[in-house]
Amino acid sequence: MKKLFLIIGAPGSGKTTDAELIAEQNDAITHYSTGDMLRAEVASGSKLGSEINNYISKGLIVPIKIAIETIINAIKNAPTDIIIIDGYPRSMEQLNALNEYLHGDSSLELESVIEVHVSEETARERVLGRARGADDNTKVFDNRMKVYAEPLADIQAFYNAKNLLHVISGEGTIEEIVLEMGSFVKSKI
Repeated sequence: MKKLFLIIGAPGSGKTTDAELIAEQNDAITHYSTGDMLRAEVASGSKLGSEINNYISKGLIVPIKIAIETIINAIKNAPTDIIIIDGYPRSMEQLNALNEYLHGDSSLELESVIEVHVSEETARERVLGRARGADDNTKVFDNRMKVYAEPLADIQAFYNAKNLLHVISGEGTIEEIVLEMGSFVKSKI
């Protein structure tokens, strides 16, 4: 049985870096980001990849059914039985679509949803620091935070009710965060 870990967090929380480092430190873990999975499917030249490219090439959002199919394909073809996906779910629609799929597939189990919690101030400093602080980047950050924060309470409540949500602080050093997250993942596998 494959074990799935989802990592959510605000822009600038460090979730992708944390997940990458944990996977690098453990050969039994595969890490994916949703954007990378969609691009890889396009690059594969598959029928699904062609369909995804029809949306991406026009700057459109990939429909939820196609995104879920891509994620599931990546999980099924993962070289390990432990998979970490960061940045998913970002909405209740995404959560419900994945939950429905997991309910019908006994070969895959959602072990935990890890929320990397940072203050909005920390997230802002990190994102704008790497973006060099141009005015339009502030607007983009504000919008990204709004998109992240709007469904967050519902996502947290859903996974809390299933005893799957684990919150860690993203305020420390990368080493501290990766150590805590890595230890938690290992405790579940």
